[in-house]
Amino acid sequence: MARPPSVLDDELYDRLAEVFRTAGYEGASLGALAEAARLRRASLYHRFPDGKAQMAEAVLDRVGRLFEQFLEPMRTDPDTRAGVVRSAERIGELYGGGLLSCVMDTLPLHGAPERVRRRAAEVAEMWVSTMADAARRGGRPEIEAREAAEDAFAWLEGGLVYGRLFGDGGPFQRALGRLPELLLGP
Repeated sequence: MARPPSVLDDELYDRLAEVFRTAGYEGASLGALAEAARLRRASLYHRFPDGKAQMAEAVLDRVGRLFEQFLEPMRTDPDTRAGVVRSAERIGELYGGGLLSCVMDTLPLHGAPERVRRRAAEVAEMWVSTMADAARRGGRPEIEAREAAEDAFAWLEGGLVYGRLFGDGGPFQRALGRLPELLLGP
């Protein structure tokens, strides 16, 4: 009978995410990943035989699942504006009010394999597509809805970069507050 893992998957992925979030792919050493996971390197390799790339993909899968949960109100609330507001609140919590970097921003940079960059792009596309769908449900034509979603994504990600550089989550929080207007109009 196999021994149960000493740490559950989502907890492990969250721990690994912190290393990738702060160090990026190339800067995330196996030692730092093992330390954050609170596992020996051998145990980490046992769970991730393909190494760091497989760890990064697992982290991005976790981020994708979290975003699906956080974006659920935007997708399903009959009141589109209320759903966008609720999703924005959840996203704000995920990023510590704009002071935490986005793993989709830091992970695919510098040395990440193409499959990791592709997975990060897939998660980002899910976020942008969900916002575009909300904008369409709110009455915007398809092309305008997509452009509004892309602009909103850029504002949010830019706010996260600003927060990281200056220790000020204000621009991110303002972008979240403007998300209904950005997607749905005044």
